[in-house]
Amino acid sequence: MEIFQQVQQFFGPTWPLVWALAKIVAIVAPLMIGVAYLTLAERKVIGYMQVRIGPNRVTFFGIPWLGGWAQPIADGLKLVMKEIIVPTGANKFLFVLAPVLTIAPALAAWAVVPFTPEMVLANVDAGLLYIMAITSMGVYGVVVAGWASNSKYAFLGSLRSAAQIVSYEIAMGFALVGVLMASQSLNLVDIVNGQQGGVFGWYWLPLFPLFMVYLISGVAETNRAPFDVAEGESEIVAGFHVEYSGIAFGVFFLAEYANMILIAALTSIMFLGGWMPLFDFAPFTWVPGFFWLMGKIAFVLFLFLWFRATFPRYRYDQIMRLGWKVFIPVTLVWLLFVGAMMQTPYGFLFH
Repeated sequence: MEIFQQVQQFFGPTWPLVWALAKIVAIVAPLMIGVAYLTLAERKVIGYMQVRIGPNRVTFFGIPWLGGWAQPIADGLKLVMKEIIVPTGANKFLFVLAPVLTIAPALAAWAVVPFTPEMVLANVDAGLLYIMAITSMGVYGVVVAGWASNSKYAFLGSLRSAAQIVSYEIAMGFALVGVLMASQSLNLVDIVNGQQGGVFGWYWLPLFPLFMVYLISGVAETNRAPFDVAEGESEIVAGFHVEYSGIAFGVFFLAEYANMILIAALTSIMFLGGWMPLFDFAPFTWVPGFFWLMGKIAFVLFLFLWFRATFPRYRYDQIMRLGWKVFIPVTLVWLLFVGAMMQTPYGFLFH
């Protein structure tokens, strides 16, 4: 504690800024490592599902039993060393800005995500509102990337992707309204604290249709299989980032996986009890809450990878129909049902 005070005195009036930056680095650095190794996990998990081995060559210092563990670092170095080619006729400023616009919301949203009741960068009362506002900004990066590339394929891909993101954003928003009704708070720590009592006290049970809509919409929102029509290889190659190379492409890649981890974290916090243990008795209560949250995030991410290995890609019209004609009506009906039930003696079931 004395060392902490000495450091505080050393920085003087700039200490609040330095402390805030240190906390930001403490969140972003593990997140970037998580993104890198999520790509390896995806290749290994899908490999095992398809009776393959997956990456098993690239290792650290020639250690045989670490085969494959250095693959994400090798991939990252390859992307950093490649040349960034800006197409002739492209808007250079917007071309470079687009990847930044895509990854910034994926990182900024973590400012209000609580890992435990105390471990949160900014414990704001309108945390849920902030999350909904900041995550909806990712679509700008997609549109700008397609427009700035000066390519019909990229522009078609960006329009297709933007329409899909906006469509599923509405269903996700309605699903979170259900969480707001159940918890009666916009604060994410309060939302988790309202889910005490073990696995049957979490919001996935009373809000099950909203939980399913949020999870599936999260897959569509991040342009993951089976909703990855933005990358329809047979029609528009890689979609909105087809003209990008090197680290500019790498940033889009990072943003996709960072968004996956964010959706998994939000699903865990809103519907799966956050850091709450599976059951409210020993030995489950012995495990620190942080590890419960990490386990739930890993479980939801495994579902993302499992979906990719299992389902064929949807047609674009099927995707839009699912979003507008199925998910939005389902969420609205369930919100009305929850609201009506809360006025009856059975309202306690939804709190």
